[in-house]
Amino acid sequence: MVEIIAISTLIIAISMAFLCIKLVFRKDGRFSSQHIHDSKAMRERGIHCVMDQDRELRTRSRLSVNERNN
Repeated sequence: MVEIIAISTLIIAISMAFLCIKLVFRKDGRFSSQHIHDSKAMRERGIHCVMDQDRELRTRSRLSVNERNN
């Protein structure tokens, strides 16, 4: 049991060290954004974030309800 915890801790420590090294050697010291709306390739394919899709659907449904009421 102690060996498993020690090995797990070692693996996590090595992973954290690699992440820190990546941050140090990057130009601006940051990771690139992983959000869908920041990806040029995703925008070109018309793929949006789920929050954007939800907002778009709510706007459409609100418009269609208002059109029916008029």
